Amino acid sequence: MAADRRYRAAVADVIDLDYVSTLYRTHATDLGRLIEQQRRFRAATAAMTPQLDDIEAEITYLLLRDTRPERVMELGTFHGWSTTWILSALRDSGSGHLHSFDRIDNVVRNVPDGLADGRWTFVHGDVRERLADVPRDADYLFVDAAHTASFARWYLAELLPLVAAGAPVSVHDVHHGRRVLPLTEGAVLMGWMRERGVTGFTASRRRAPAAFAQLVALREELGLHGARGTTRNPMLWFTMPGSR
Repeated sequence: MAADRRYRAAVADVIDLDYVSTLYRTHATDLGRLIEQQRRFRAATAAMTPQLDDIEAEITYLLLRDTRPERVMELGTFHGWSTTWILSALRDSGSGHLHSFDRIDNVVRNVPDGLADGRWTFVHGDVRERLADVPRDADYLFVDAAHTASFARWYLAELLPLVAAGAPVSVHDVHHGRRVLPLTEGAVLMGWMRERGVTGFTASRRRAPAAFAQLVALREELGLHGARGTTRNPMLWFTMPGSR
C-alpha cells in the first residue's frame, strides 16, 4: 500500500493540461453521471449557493479519482457544494475519508447521508484553533476558506507542514483576473510557490484562456456540459513539494 501511494503521488507531481485532459477521457462516463447527480442535488437543496465553477469542480473530482487519497482535508464547506463533489469522488473510488472544517455548519444539513456515512468527518470551528483535529499526512488538501493574506500566511506555516509530500493541493479564488492582486491570499501563496520552485495549474478563463478553451472543447466532445454553467474557474492546483 505504501508503494502504491508513492506511485500515485509521483503521477500527480505534474498537474498540467495534458494530465487533466487524460483524466477527462478516462473518467468521462462517471463524470457525466456525477454532473447529473449534482444538478439534482442543487435543485433539491433550498439553501445552496455553489462556490465551485464547473471545470474546477470537475477537475477536483478527476484528481481525487486518479490519486485515490486516503485522507482528504477540506477548509471551507459553506453549503456543501464542494463537499459533495469530494465525497462523490471517494465513493466512486471506493476508499478515502474526508475531514472538513468550517466555522459555520450549513453543510451538515445538506450533505446526503448516503454520501457522508463512513467517509466524512465534519469539524465545526476555526481550523486555527483545531489543529489537533487535522489529519496528519493528508494526501489531498482543498482550501476555500478566508481569502486573506494573513490566513494564507497561517496555513502555509502551520497547516501545509502536516500535508504529505506529493499531495495535490487546490486553493480557490486565486485567479479571478489576469494577474494576482497584491496583498491577497493569492499573492502570498504565489510568493511561497516561487520561493520553492513549485509550478501550478489553473483553468481560469481570465488567467489561462488557452487551457480553458481547450477544456471547453474537450468537454463538448465528450458530451459534458457542467452542473452550473459557470466559466470563471479561479482555482489553483499544485503538488506539495518534498521539502516542507
